[in-house]
Amino acid sequence: METPKIFLSSNIKFLRTYYKKTQSDLAKICNKKNTAISNWESGTREPNSIDLARLANFFNISIDDFLLKDLREEFAKNKSG
Repeated sequence: METPKIFLSSNIKFLRTYYKKTQSDLAKICNKKNTAISNWESGTREPNSIDLARLANFFNISIDDFLLKDLREEFAKNKSG
């Protein structure tokens, strides 16, 4: 069975910039420091399950989509179609 590609770090950064939010904005939602968000976006670290759920809820995205879909492509499809 093939291991699925995980898009979490790129999706966090994409959604943050798409919705014109700062790392500070996301840090407040998750009660973290800006460096935590930076680490998540760079793929150095990953959010815990509670923070992942908070982000998914904030962006109105399922956790599965957050992890397994390249949301840049999804949003591009929705804009063009």
